[in-house]
Amino acid sequence: MNTRRDFLKQLGLASATLPFVSNLIAFGTPSAVNTRKQRLIVMFSPNGTVPWDFWPDEEGKEFELKRILQPMAEFKDRTLIMKGVCDKLKGDGDRHMRGMGCMLTGIELFPGNIQGGSDTPAGWASGISIDQEVKNLLQASDDTRTRFGSLEFGVMVPDRADTWTRMSYTGANKPITPIDNPYQMFKKLYGQMKDRQHLTSILDDVHADLQRLSKVIGKEDRQLLEEHADFVRAMEQQLQAGDASELNHVVPELVAGVQEENDNIPQITKMQMDLLVNSFVNDFARTATFQITNSVGQPRMSWLGINESHHTLSHEPDSNKEAHEKLTQINTWYCEQLAYLTKRLAETPEPGGDGSLLDNTVILWSNELGQGNNHTLNNIPFVMVGNGLDFEMGRSLKFPMVPHNRMLLSIAHGFGHHLETFGKPELCTDGPLALG
Repeated sequence: MNTRRDFLKQLGLASATLPFVSNLIAFGTPSAVNTRKQRLIVMFSPNGTVPWDFWPDEEGKEFELKRILQPMAEFKDRTLIMKGVCDKLKGDGDRHMRGMGCMLTGIELFPGNIQGGSDTPAGWASGISIDQEVKNLLQASDDTRTRFGSLEFGVMVPDRADTWTRMSYTGANKPITPIDNPYQMFKKLYGQMKDRQHLTSILDDVHADLQRLSKVIGKEDRQLLEEHADFVRAMEQQLQAGDASELNHVVPELVAGVQEENDNIPQITKMQMDLLVNSFVNDFARTATFQITNSVGQPRMSWLGINESHHTLSHEPDSNKEAHEKLTQINTWYCEQLAYLTKRLAETPEPGGDGSLLDNTVILWSNELGQGNNHTLNNIPFVMVGNGLDFEMGRSLKFPMVPHNRMLLSIAHGFGHHLETFGKPELCTDGPLALG
């Protein structure tokens, strides 16, 4: 069977045209006005948490933030802490793999040849992730369609593609690669476009090529051809909807020369978060993921005076108080990044509307494990922040070890997407979590 690369060559397009056409999704349309712009951000940090320094002792609206969550004190009344939400997916893959691949999809991994640290090898997730499900919902309507639909940000995500490095999926076996270079993300958001006639001309050529190929390809290539045809139709709709000159975007400035190196993680994180907030101001997208490193991530947080790598420390037993003090500092730093993103959203007025971006955005802070040294998939440290889905915030909740599919369902319902199940149907029988 022909590979994707072979198939692209069969299109007969010039090599310089291919990357240009593949980037046409960056050519946007003015978004609708006078409609509430609900938004979702999923922020990921790896390797579990330190339970005794994370979970509040109390339940309800009167609770105290433990050390790791202290950076969120200013936004305590807009924070929802959910203990007892568990990844109950079984099957192939080790727990780091299942934790990462099933975190937003709520469904098993395919069998595959990626061998983890234990258990059986596995492949990619077998279903769509909640961020992409919401994106598809919003992109299906003229009132909520945006230029990109979703944006996938990363910070020091390894170049390799495997189950530990991908959390967002457009469908079964279709992981999305996050962009972890802020300059590359800037180019995606603000790169110079050719004129409208040139873009239209390219699409006309591609459309003609696809029609010609449809008469000669076999059944095995037909699905790929249909995907290309759908892409071209979507681009044509964007071109018909408006000209780039109609967009009045404030273009941010990036500090030059920041290398993708371990010690630059704090600066890269801030640069990417600033770009994310700006992308919401300009209504480039209404869903986003923000992935800091990866499952089994090994950053060395030298800026905290910690020289051991994160994943290595996370394997230390509870009795190693020195190691867990460092893990608490590491997870507190991650929470500080959440607090920075929250503050940026809170201080940014909603364009064309009332309140702030945070009033219309919910952030889900996620992790692939509950705790690193025992690799538990119970009590995943899920935290929500913001008022975008009109949940009752400012609470510490304790659930009776429920499947996280129900939380994913709650997110869908918060967008008015009243699915009966999401991911594995058997784990959704009790419906969405009552968060309103």
